[in-house]
This record gives sequence, structure tokens and C-alpha cells, in this order.
Amino acid sequence: MFASPLMSVPDEPAHTIKAAAVARGELTGSSTGKQGEQTIVIVPRYIAMISAQGCFAFKIAATPACAPPIDATARDLVQAQTSAGNYNPMYYAMVGLPSRFMAGEPAIYLMRLISALICSVFLAATIGAAASLRRRFWPMASCLVSITPMVLFLNGSINPNALEIVTTSALFLNLCVVLQYHRRLETVRTSIVIVGISGAVLANTRALSLLWLALAVVSAVLIFGIKPIVAVVKNRLGLAMTALIGLGCAASLAWLVAANSLSSLTGTPSDVTPDQAFVTMLDRSFDYASGYIGIMGWLDTGAPAAVYAFWHFAFAAIIIGGLTARPLRARPAVWILLVAVLILPPILQAQVIQQIGYIWQGRYLLALFVLLLLACGVAMRMRPTPRGPWARSLSPWLFAGAVGVHVYLFVFVLRRYTVGLQTHTNWTEMFDPLWQPPLSWQGLTIAYLLVLIVGAVIAHRILFPRTRRLPRNVERPEAELIVS
Repeated sequence: MFASPLMSVPDEPAHTIKAAAVARGELTGSSTGKQGEQTIVIVPRYIAMISAQGCFAFKIAATPACAPPIDATARDLVQAQTSAGNYNPMYYAMVGLPSRFMAGEPAIYLMRLISALICSVFLAATIGAAASLRRRFWPMASCLVSITPMVLFLNGSINPNALEIVTTSALFLNLCVVLQYHRRLETVRTSIVIVGISGAVLANTRALSLLWLALAVVSAVLIFGIKPIVAVVKNRLGLAMTALIGLGCAASLAWLVAANSLSSLTGTPSDVTPDQAFVTMLDRSFDYASGYIGIMGWLDTGAPAAVYAFWHFAFAAIIIGGLTARPLRARPAVWILLVAVLILPPILQAQVIQQIGYIWQGRYLLALFVLLLLACGVAMRMRPTPRGPWARSLSPWLFAGAVGVHVYLFVFVLRRYTVGLQTHTNWTEMFDPLWQPPLSWQGLTIAYLLVLIVGAVIAHRILFPRTRRLPRNVERPEAELIVS
């Protein structure tokens, strides 16, 4: 939230302007409705000028020092353009509130903070659900792998993409908990409520969120069967939460039709045919995997190769484990999600190629890819849990590696912003930075490292609980008996 300069996340200016407009009751703004045309809304002047903060976008050698100061006194209402004008207003109504009673940088950072807190609640619900499953080792492991640097990067920004990801994961894993304990639903009432809330919120985040919701529910049902979902619907609380999700879906569909949300995409018209675009996108399928791990800034700062290598290995291990999972009834869910990850980008891009050209980014599909990883983990839950000496000696190194690559990318991106990525190696120049984030890059790095270490220790104890050893005076008689 603080480490990323203001407006350093893709489309963050458009979402900030949209949030400020919705907070003032302007849900859609005015536009001609043509594909790619921006919407005009009324916002405070300092919000309307927020795009100037992104002067360093696409320029890896430039730092945010080029950004002009945000004039907190410029609170008069003016017109501004946004590409998110007809997006569902739910997320923006929550995030835009600080712009009503604050101004300048404090207002923008508070908007980011509200977004981060909301996303953190659903992320915590996801981790809690993974830890609540019987045979939780593989679901928990896949959950940890799914929290990539890109997920955390988006969570600290003003962008509904982050809320879409964490509500998808919270919905799926909590639904798995509910279905697994369908004979004792009174013990999982919290998970039932989380399923209802996350499903209703997910339905109203982005235009494709209804598809992610449907795939999450279908995947959970395929893994656990029909009988558990029938038992949930017959339960009073389960029925109420089902109705809540239904109302959320109805509201989302009504908004999509009334506001024509799918016409908000912007780009440059192309003469490429849909067939050509489909084949090209299919050929580039694995190129977009980097966007699941970390392409920071406005697609101008890729992660170091070591970071990609670590997560690609982890992705491959989880997905192969899911594809070979037993019992066999769990595999169809994994296959459906894997095919969806591969085929949806070509289909969706081909639909708009001639109106706006190639616009696809890996983060657009991140919610679905996270769902695939989580489904693989749940499908693998019946596999033996690694508990031997080799697993216990290896696990600390894996956690240390995860903490290491997280911190490495964090500092690497801070280097890009504090001194710029130059043709020469300039790590030492960070101690005389051209730009500093709030609390300094050193302070933020230490804080991030400490949080990661605490999280790694807790996660390790969950995955590898300590076993109680028998006292020596109990073991000795057994040994003597065997000898005799």
C-alpha cells in the first residue's frame, strides 16, 4: 500500500476517479456508449488531476519524483474522464468514502487502506478455511502458493481486481469446508456466512466475476458431490446465504445490462481478424503466466528470473498434483478449471480484437488461476501428508525460499521507484534515493520481512504440528521387553 507510489498500479487513476464519483452519488457518468470511449464524471479537482502522478509509467529509468505535488486545497468539482465509468459501483462506494471528508495524498492513501483492509478480511477467510479442512496439508500448501507477489501488489491498490481475487478464493474454500462438514452444519456456521457474503460481493466486483463465481461453485460440487450441497440448501442458514448470493447475482446482471459494463474497455482498433487473435492468444498462453506472479507498475517492471523460477516450480507441482489426485472424482474440477485458464483468454480477446486491439493482461485471469490452484489443493487432500524427517528438514528451506523471493522482489521494485532501473547495476544508489515512500524504503522492507517471517512460522506450525514425545521412563520398559 505504501511501497507502491500513487497511481503506480495499472488503471489506478481510472478507478480512483470512479471511486470519488460514486462516493458523490454519480454511479455511471455520461458517455456515448461506444466501445473504448471514456466516461465523464464530476469529481474534486485534485482527483481529476490524479493521472499526473503516473508520470513515470512505462519509463523504468524514471522515478515518481517527477510527479507534481497533489494540491489538497483543490476540492472544487470539475469534469474528469475514466475508463471505469460504467463498472459496478459496489467496490467504489466503499473505497471512495475518504474523498468526501479528506483531500490530497492522505485521502488517496486512506482509499488504498480501505481497499487493503477489505481484501485482507477475505484473504484471512481463505487461509482460515484452508486450515479448517480435514486433511488440510495440501489445501493449505496450495493456498500459500496462490498468494503470489502480484496478489499482494493488487491488494495494496485502488483496483477491484484485488477484491475479485480474494472473494473468489474465500467463496471456494469456505464452500469446501461447508460441504465437507455437511452432516454437522452447526459447526461451520461462520463458513456458511462467509460463503454467502463473499459470493454476493464477488458477483458485483467486475464484469467477469459471475463466471468465476459459477466455476467456483461447480468445482466445489464436483469435488464433494451433489448430496452435500442439497444438505446445505435444506439448512435454514444455508438457504439464507444461497438467497443472498442469488440477490447479488441478480443485482450484478441488472447492472451489466443497464450500464453495459462490457463496453468500458479501451485500446486501439486493429485489423486482425478474430480467428487470428484466437490462435495468437492460444500461442501466448504461457507468456501471461508471469502476470500471475508479478509484473509490477504499468507492465514496465518484471520480476527477477529467480522469483519467476520459484513460483513456476510451485505452480507446476500443485497443478500436476491436482491432475493426478485421488479419488478420481476430484479430477474433473481440476481439468475444467485448467481448460478454462487456457481457453478463456483467446475467446475473450478475439471478441474485441477489431474494436480495441490486444489488451489482455495476466492479472485479468488471476482470480481463475488462483481458483485452479486451490482446487488442486483440495483435490489432493487425500494424499499422504509428508511427515518424515526428510519433509521436516526440507520444509524450513522452502519457507525460507518463499520469504526470500517475496523480499527480493519487494526490494527490487523499490529500487525501480527510488532510483530507477538503469543500464548499470545501481543497488547502492538506493541509499541516496531520488524518491522515498512513506516510512522510507528501509522501514517498509524491514516491516515486510517481519510480517513474512511471522506468517511463515505460523504456516509451518500449521502444516507440521509438533508431535508429543513419550517420556523416557515410558519408552524404556518397551525396549527392555523387546530385547527380552
